[in-house]
Amino acid sequence: MNKWDTLTPVLIQSIGETVYMVAVSLLISGVAGLVIGALLYATRPGNLFENRVVFAVANLVINLIRPIPFIIFLTVVIARVVEQNLVAVDPGTVEAARAVGARRIGVLFGVVIPEALAPLILGYTFMFIAVVDMSAMAGYIGGGGLGNFAIIYGYQQFNQQATWVTVAIIVVIVQAGQLIGNALAHRILRR
Repeated sequence: MNKWDTLTPVLIQSIGETVYMVAVSLLISGVAGLVIGALLYATRPGNLFENRVVFAVANLVINLIRPIPFIIFLTVVIARVVEQNLVAVDPGTVEAARAVGARRIGVLFGVVIPEALAPLILGYTFMFIAVVDMSAMAGYIGGGGLGNFAIIYGYQQFNQQATWVTVAIIVVIVQAGQLIGNALAHRILRR
């Protein structure tokens, strides 16, 4: 019996575990990061909902949370990525929307976020790659997924083929994510 006959089902399960870890992490932190990042952008001095107290508190909370476990850290990092991309939107665009009577909330969701969408997609793509990397590291400490497969069936059993197959799969996942992110950002920029 070929060794891969028994390893293939475990490898497929490990791929599923990695996809699950990455998807859940990005979904939770992506949504929370978008909300927090938009809050930071909108409440910063001189912006749509200027509120120095809310901005200072949100900014302080993010800075205090950064050294905490990865899922919370990821949310905070995504929030910073969102804020930085929203701040980069041309203030003239915001002023023009306000000049024609758009409400502040309408400007935020109808102008600022759509204007920053391509860079946001690239930021989320970067975070996707970081989460794939971190999910592999989680496998090292028994978190499951491809990292765990590489350690147990590759490294610990001196099976270089299992290790290299795992590395190749991770590279394919990262490259696919990067290609999709780049294509989406390019498509949005062309509109």
